[in-house]
Formats: sequence, C-alpha cells, structure tokens
Amino acid sequence: MTKVSQSIRAGDVLKLDNQLCFAVYAAAHAFNATYKPLLEPLGLTYPQYLVMLVLWQEDRVTVSAIGGRLGLDSGTLTPLLKRLEAAGLVSRLRDAADERQVRISLTAAGRALKQKAKGIPQDLFCALGLNLGEITALRGKLESLAANLRAHAAESA
Repeated sequence: MTKVSQSIRAGDVLKLDNQLCFAVYAAAHAFNATYKPLLEPLGLTYPQYLVMLVLWQEDRVTVSAIGGRLGLDSGTLTPLLKRLEAAGLVSRLRDAADERQVRISLTAAGRALKQKAKGIPQDLFCALGLNLGEITALRGKLESLAANLRAHAAESA
C-alpha cells in the first residue's frame, strides 16, 4: 500500500498532498516556469505558443477551431489573437464564405518563427528528466484523464 493510500485511509482525504488535482496544478506551474525562458526570445507567452503550434500544424483555421483544439473560449482566445496580430505573427480575416467566422493565418514572420522554435521541444525534453517511453505513457494517461473528466462534466451538466 502506498503512503498516499495509507493517508487517505487514515482520514486525510482533504490533505493537500493527497490531491491529484494539486499535483497536476503544480506540474502545470512548473511547465510554465520552464517554458518562460525558452519562449521569451521568441516574444511569446505559453498560451500564444500553443496557438502558434496549432497554426504551424494547420494554417488558416477559424478561431472556433483553435479554441476547440486548445479548450479555450473565444473570450480568452480573442485578446490573445489580437496580441499575436499586433506582434505581426498572424492576421485575422473574416471568412468570405461565412462572415460569422474569423480565420487566423500566419504571416511571413509567423511562419519564420517556427524555425526559431524548433529547439524548444528538445529543451523541454531535457528538463523533464524522463525517457521517451515515460513521456509517451504519461501523455497518454493525462489525455485519458482529461477525456474522463470532460465526459463526467458533460454527464453532470
């Protein structure tokens, strides 16, 4: 029996160190702290980097498609995209076929930034202290966890 399960059985269910959510929260903060110096030379914040990753994979996508991919609502995404536009990395244009949709396209500077960002995954890989198999397994477990939580939230709504 692990120390955590012993503590939980002993009645410490509300102990901070026994909370999986806190471990994920703390890891997210550690990720942000690790990414910050890697992204500063590119002039990007972590959420902006995520948007750029989406666009480097598929350019000229709608705001709603980016939001769906990243799990961000338009109220969060719109100011972020405006800052990327002001930085000259993307352009925002109404879709000619459907004026309700706004398409986000990389500018030449946004496409060029991809080359400068290529070393970031390797830098992060080194900081993790895990091998590729461990990283792949952890990512799979986290994706399953997120899917389970989304399904639970949908059932509860």
